[in-house]
Amino acid sequence: MRKKPEPVIACSLPADELRQRRDELLPGLRKRAEQVIELNDGLRFHFAASPGLLGKLAGVIEQEQLCCSFLRFQISIEPGAGGIALEVTGPSGTREMLRELGM
Repeated sequence: MRKKPEPVIACSLPADELRQRRDELLPGLRKRAEQVIELNDGLRFHFAASPGLLGKLAGVIEQEQLCCSFLRFQISIEPGAGGIALEVTGPSGTREMLRELGM
């Protein structure tokens, strides 16, 4: 059985486009997060529940899948108004790459 090649840990957007779209992507979510926790393989963002937040998260995830297809996303929603967590993880080196993007 052939081993799958390791994915490339890099954003495929050119640097100038990444700067222009920063608020639409994960760095923009970082500004809205109440807390960011480092994980072994990525980051966990915690948000207060607010109207439209799930739609915003879904939109960012959809855009990120186009330029950073190696990322894995998991959303957890607490009961009531307990908040929302978004885990962004991937292969080895993902946390460091996310930090380099300013998160």
